[in-house]
Order: sequence, then structure tokens, then C-alpha cells
Amino acid sequence: MDEDFLRVLTDANQKQIPLVLGNFQNVSDSVRTVARKARRLVSGYVWGRSSYHHDPALLGPLQWLLGQLAARQHDDGLYDVGNLHSPPDSAFAIQDVCMLYALLDADGQPETAALRETLASVVQKAGPALASGGVHTPNHRWEVSAALARANHLFPDRRYAARIDDWLDEGIDATPDGIYSERSSTYAAEVTNPCLLTIAWLRDKPALLDYVRRNLDVTLYLLEPNGEVDTTASRRQDQKGIREVWWYLTQFRELALHAHDGRFTTVAKSIEARGTGELGDFLAEVLERPELSAVLPTAEPVPTDFVQHYPSQASVRVRRGARTATVFGGTDFHDLPVISSGLSTNPTFFKLRTGAAVLDSVRLSPQFFSTGHFRSDGLRVTAPGTFELQQEVKVPYHLPLPKRYRRADGLYALTPDGRFYAAMDFPHRPKQYRSLRTDVTVAEVRDGYDLTFEFAGDETAYAIELCFRPGGTLAGVDALDAAGNYQLGSGTGSYTVGTDRIEFGPGNGTARVAMDPGERYTYLGGSLTPDGLRVYITGRTPGRQVLRLRTP
Repeated sequence: MDEDFLRVLTDANQKQIPLVLGNFQNVSDSVRTVARKARRLVSGYVWGRSSYHHDPALLGPLQWLLGQLAARQHDDGLYDVGNLHSPPDSAFAIQDVCMLYALLDADGQPETAALRETLASVVQKAGPALASGGVHTPNHRWEVSAALARANHLFPDRRYAARIDDWLDEGIDATPDGIYSERSSTYAAEVTNPCLLTIAWLRDKPALLDYVRRNLDVTLYLLEPNGEVDTTASRRQDQKGIREVWWYLTQFRELALHAHDGRFTTVAKSIEARGTGELGDFLAEVLERPELSAVLPTAEPVPTDFVQHYPSQASVRVRRGARTATVFGGTDFHDLPVISSGLSTNPTFFKLRTGAAVLDSVRLSPQFFSTGHFRSDGLRVTAPGTFELQQEVKVPYHLPLPKRYRRADGLYALTPDGRFYAAMDFPHRPKQYRSLRTDVTVAEVRDGYDLTFEFAGDETAYAIELCFRPGGTLAGVDALDAAGNYQLGSGTGSYTVGTDRIEFGPGNGTARVAMDPGERYTYLGGSLTPDGLRVYITGRTPGRQVLRLRTP
């Protein structure tokens, strides 16, 4: 047994329990939150090494929480969790409910008999609905399947096994390089990976382990030195946020043991040492499957010097020790030019960090018919350490309709222009185009990167936006009127955190050019302004500009 690991989980859970006891009757909690609070209490109650082991003070709160799980369940066995009568959202809660029942049943205390009866009723009521209901997203299939696997393990039912096989028969949505279709660290870590591991365990499907192993291998190259996971390419909400690796703890442990991979050991142990996140939540998994607490294989170094190209999402990750970079050209915008959940629309095409100094995004916005930010149509590796991004935008002026399409009543079809809709029958009109082609070459140099911007086409203004993470100090730039906005008019600027520094430049004049997110955002009052310290470098097309980023 890995005693250090068990101590970390035990201590973390013991810190969670007083917080649960202090607010367990929060009526605004979702059913998923209610189930998770109960899971934290049950973990401490059944764990012999916990200071809360068989503590009767936990039974009253548990009774209230489980009563909520029963009371909120519809007659069809499902819950409302944002979505109404939702099989996938119910499945998240039911997984925890199954774990609660299994742990309390194995513990076998007479004092929890009534609690177990309530839990069994909830699971048996939900099972048929999960076995007959539908889903919304790719990861929901695996969440429902894992919940059914747990329900079937406790209360066997052929319908549960059959529906699991139906979902699995659709195939796992993973590319050969291990990236799931949603390209999301959030859903890989919280849903797909743990669910596939649960199904593999309870349904004897070891082939599923390889999907998780490959995804964790990808994650090694998306890791930042401080434990964050790069999410630039995500198709979900984490494409614009910060994600931490602690969510993957038991996955890295299980696959370290299964694949005898010492790199996974290193990541798991770094999560334990860092101690951030809700590590106490993993105690229930380990109590349910004690083999996860086995001593891990000997640690081996994780990759720290590499250039890793992922064609499936048109991205590159580069690491040189404490310096990492992301190059991204894989948005869905050129195939599906809409802004929607489930699509990659992140206009960030470059990130750079050295130690604690973090440049969270580099973005480009030309003033071109309100078409918005530069989003590359793919990524090409043109030489070792050199990557090319490219976009061509063509905006039409519409000419008179050919005579055969003209109508005396003037009532034409409502059709899209590409930026807006109008009753103009746009598809049948001849057009004249204005165009702007942008090529961005990202080249790694000895102490940083050169970003070369080449513009061809109409003359207009543009702004390059460098967004640095809050907490550092800018120098060499001029403050603008809006809080957090700065401009580099000439020379070289710098951003410093402690002893870590990123230098950037040269500036290209003091002309003010607004970042235009495009009509798809402005029409609805939306914004693409990132949080942080934003430095702008402006210029005019056509022409060429080089942005030098250095990490001395």
C-alpha cells in the first residue's frame, strides 16, 4: 500500500467534512452537489483511518442529503439538473449514489441500514430510465454507461448491460493520437476517462484502458510545469479558462499500475505533492477499489524537451524546460462559421510561458468588414521549429440579380451573406469581393519566438493583442484609457514576475486600433476581451511585421 497516498487522501477528506457539515442544507445545491457532499461524508464514515470513522454525527446530515436525493427524483427515475428529466445529468449523481451504497453496504453498520435502503431505491428507480433515455453530447454516452455499469453491478438487469453495449458499439470518439472529439481536458478528466475505466472494470472490457492510456499520454505534453493543462484547442467551455491536472489523479495512478509507466507515476506524485484541488473526493474511489492505492512503479521523467504536433486539432506544443509554447490553428470556424457550444472558436493562436511569467494569449484582429479575429485555417509545419498559420477572408459586395431571379413583388428569400441575413436572395447574386490574406509564421529561436505577420490585400488597420496573466509587472508600455489596456508604441516592452521575464516588441506606432470581435459577437453585445494585462501593437495592411518574444 502507498501509505503517503492514503495519508494525502485521508487528510484532504477530513478537511472537506467540516465544510459539508457547515452547509449541507443548502437548498440551492444541485442534485449532483448533494450527491457529492454525501460522498464526502460517507468516505470518512467508512474509512477506518479517518477521524470521522463511524462518527454518529455524520448520520443525521447523511439522512437529510439522501432524503433530498429521493425527494427530488421524478417518478420516471430522473432528475432536473438544468436540463429537465435528464438521463446524462442524472447519471452523474447516480454514479455517486451507487458508490455510496457500495461503501455503506461493505461497511455493514446497522446504523446505516435505512440509508442503504434509500440509496437502493434511488438506484433501482433510475436504472430503467438511464437504460432507455438519450443523451446530448459525446461524453454523456460514457457517463450513462458508467452509471448503468454501477447499477448493474449492484442490481443486475439485462437492460442495463444491453444499453451499455449499444453505446459502446458506436465506437469511442478518440483520434489515433488519443484526443477525444470534444478536445476538452475538463470532459476527459471528469467524464470520459473515469467512465471508461469504470466500464472496463465492471464490464470486463480491458480494451477501453488503451483509450485512457493514450489520452493520458497526450496530457503529458499538454502539461505546464505548474500543473496546469493547456486547453487552447478545446471545443468546450474550458477553451477560454485554466485547467489543473489534479482531476486526473486516480487515472494516472491506475494507468501507471496497468501500463507500468513511470512517467504516469511522476505526474500522480506531483499532484499529491502539490496538494491543490479536491483530492478528498478520490478517497471513495480508493475505498471502492483498494488496488488503486498500490505502490506505483518507479518514477521516470516526464517529457520536458520536445516539439509535439497534433494534426487532428492543428496544434503544436513546444517545451524547453521551464519554457512552454502552444501554436494553434485548429478552430472549427472555417468549416462551421458560427459561435456555439461544442465548437472550437478560440482566436488565441499562440501562448508562451517561462516560469511564472505567462503570456496567456496572442490574438490578431484586422478592421475588415467586422469579420472579427484572425482564426487560422489549419497549421503547417514548414521546417523544424517553424509553423505557418493562414487565413483568407473574402467579403462580397452583391450586384443586381440576374433577370431570371427577379421578382415583381420584390419579396426575396431571407438568406445569409456570411456576416448577416437579409431578404436579398444572396446565393443567386453575382458578387465583387474585397479580400485580406494573413499569414503568420511562428519560428522558435534560441531564446524565444519570432512571429512574422504578412498581410496581402486591401489596406486597413489591425491590432495584435498580447494578454499577460495578472500578477506581473509591465514595463516600456503606455497605459490606455481602459483598465488593463496598454500599448507598445516603440522599442521593447517586458512583463516580469519575480525573476521570470518575457520581452516583446518592437512597437509599431501609437495609432489606436480597437480589437474587433466581429459582428457575430457585437450584434449580441458579446465580448472576446480576455482577462489580464492586455498590450496592443498596431499597424496597417498590406505589409509585414515581426513580433519578437524573448525569455532571457
